[in-house]
Amino acid sequence: MTATRRTWWRTGLGVVFTVLMLFPVYWMINVSFTRDQDMRKSPPYWFPVHGTLDGYRAVLEQQGPYLATSLVVGLGTVALTLVIAAPAAYSLAKLRPRGGGVLSFVLLIAQMIPGVIMAMGFYAIFLSTGVLNTVPGLIVADSTLAVPFAVLIFTAFMSGIPEELMQAARVDGAGALRTFWSVVLPVSRNSVITVSLFAFLWAWSDFVFASTLDQGGGHQPITLGIYHYIGNNNQEWNAIMATAVVASIPATVLLVIAQRYVAAGVTAGAVKD
Repeated sequence: MTATRRTWWRTGLGVVFTVLMLFPVYWMINVSFTRDQDMRKSPPYWFPVHGTLDGYRAVLEQQGPYLATSLVVGLGTVALTLVIAAPAAYSLAKLRPRGGGVLSFVLLIAQMIPGVIMAMGFYAIFLSTGVLNTVPGLIVADSTLAVPFAVLIFTAFMSGIPEELMQAARVDGAGALRTFWSVVLPVSRNSVITVSLFAFLWAWSDFVFASTLDQGGGHQPITLGIYHYIGNNNQEWNAIMATAVVASIPATVLLVIAQRYVAAGVTAGAVKD
């Protein structure tokens, strides 16, 4: 009986915390269907009693280019992150170059640098090189957030790959590059998916780099598209929330699809057999 009560108590507490965490999501959806004249109603409508689709019409009419730019930036960030991080992690995990420990420590420290500081540095560099307000510049900037994390995840995973596989590849005459491409990468599928997901989500939700490095660009991401609805004397809250709902769909779908791969990729290398 005591064990049953304890279980129900934990379940109830878990439900309460889940509701508290999901309430902002519910309120975002509720406001996205709320009319402008009902926004400041007191008490507010807990449900969209007089619902409207004006916010979603605004998304379809105005936010398409911003969503497309975010998609391009996200996929470009994923590609650049994988190209840089996977070979670097392979070198640290299996080739063990001199100074590899120091490099791993530097990558760990790099994740602690505030994004605002990095954005200021990138602004000066991009201004002098002519890539300010461009999509490639935004991809490079977003990749700097993902690469250190990706190298650490890849290194932890690749360190757990049995040496027998590496030796078998060498016996077959494979060099370091072929071993990496034909043996290590296929085995590292979970970590590749994990890194790709986090890199995409970071690029998709980035606002600091976008507002600093692409404020005047012709192709801006969805985070700036939402920001354009906010003015000094006017805030189109239903359009803002509708855009946020639409922008959340790709992230939600990716998280649901890749959930089991992410769990395996993040915990890989944490436990030795």
